[in-house]
Amino acid sequence: MRLASCAALLLLGTVPLAAQSSKDVAKAAATITQADVQRRINIIADDSMMGRDTPSPGLEMTAAYVADQLKKAGFKPAGDSGTWFQRFPLVRRQMVANGSQLTFTGADGTRIVLPFATSAAFLGRGSGAVDLTGEVVLLAGPLDPAALQPTDFKDRVVVMTLDLDHLPTNIDAVAGAVLQAGALAIVVVTPSDSTAFAARLARQSRPRVSLAGAGEGGGDAPVVEARESDIVAQAPQAAQTFEQMRSAAGPFVQVLPDWQGAVVVRDTVLGETSAPNVVAVLEGRDKSLRGSYVVYSAHMDHLGISPGLPDSINNGADDDGSGTVGLMELAEAFGQKKARPMRSILIVGVSGEEKGLWGSAWFTAHPTVPIDSLVADLNIDMIGRNWKDTIAVIGREHSNLGAILDSVAAEHPQLDMTPVADMWPEEGLYFRSDHYNFARKGVPILFFTSGLHPDYHRPSDSPDKIDSEKEARLLQLLFYLGEDVANSATRPQWNPDSYNKIVKGEGAN
Repeated sequence: MRLASCAALLLLGTVPLAAQSSKDVAKAAATITQADVQRRINIIADDSMMGRDTPSPGLEMTAAYVADQLKKAGFKPAGDSGTWFQRFPLVRRQMVANGSQLTFTGADGTRIVLPFATSAAFLGRGSGAVDLTGEVVLLAGPLDPAALQPTDFKDRVVVMTLDLDHLPTNIDAVAGAVLQAGALAIVVVTPSDSTAFAARLARQSRPRVSLAGAGEGGGDAPVVEARESDIVAQAPQAAQTFEQMRSAAGPFVQVLPDWQGAVVVRDTVLGETSAPNVVAVLEGRDKSLRGSYVVYSAHMDHLGISPGLPDSINNGADDDGSGTVGLMELAEAFGQKKARPMRSILIVGVSGEEKGLWGSAWFTAHPTVPIDSLVADLNIDMIGRNWKDTIAVIGREHSNLGAILDSVAAEHPQLDMTPVADMWPEEGLYFRSDHYNFARKGVPILFFTSGLHPDYHRPSDSPDKIDSEKEARLLQLLFYLGEDVANSATRPQWNPDSYNKIVKGEGAN
């Protein structure tokens, strides 16, 4: 008996610990309540947070509140130097119009010069002064960002015809795909509305904030506007080309090997600052697995204040107060005494998402734990509106996380929450939230969102419009999913074709 008992003990030491009882896990899930969700939304999206711009005092208050709630849930700091925060550097800059210009040069000697002071407007991006030259490629027509070929844009100046007052709904995704492909710059050729263009000329020299260091998340190239009339005045033959681009019934991609585009942007540095990510960890209970992590991410920031409006504070209750609240609710559930899974749980609240995925770009480039120890990122962005019983889950086709989620949802019909595939593929949402930076580094992801609504990016995205009952049920599903992944002996696996495209950059983006 003694030998048998010793053998049994040795055997127990060689296998993973048994999962928690279903009763304990259900009890932990039940800590996620409608009342708690609404209470925390009311705090995150209160006017006192002043719209949580990056950077801003309101964002700092939000980060401090999130860190405090994670501490109360039993998580430990996992930021820089043993703190709750990972700060990423920002630079305050001001574009200098004098000496800044956009130039196109043809092989036949044609030269189009568009000074920023009068004929071109700097729309943003770029980490500092710019002096670049590259071959020109034209891009127009109805576009699917996922179908664009990165080789068409790498090291080229991309010229698009757009009306900035009537943009395609997926323009952010298209531009993001082009920039991530390695484009040197995007030149937006616009109609000749002198009033609107004059306003943008005036704004281009206002101080701006950018992420320090070029290319932390890719897409650091400048975006410049040029009026069609100013180009045609110097090169009349361009009028026919622009008409072809505007009338394109399908994707229009044309490389112009005989044309070079050059962008020169002068600027001055006004100062340096930083913004916070919040990073916290709950250590897994299995010694062999606790060095790997299931990540929950959401962005804490929003748009700040829109001067001149009757209600000028962009509260961002859904975008992404709902996801930020989700991080705290999930932490409270995992922090229950008998709910700790075998792998570790990493909470990453990022900022700067609205400015270009800055915080997640910085975290994935400078992770506070080894990047290859992250087994999955479950990203939450805008989950508090729209349908009561459905959640769009983007990226499910790229790994077996989609199948795992379906299995977990089927096991919990009481939640009445059905995961569905991307309902808006034309919007390119896969490229538009923080999960994308994790995916590019090889971390399998799922992106949970209830989609857009008329209050998107408006001051009317207010706490009273959040469906906190629906959000609580969804967060319980996310908790059960995290438990499943964190207690599994095997890591989620990429679809090989998706890995080659997204991580290795092969084929379509």
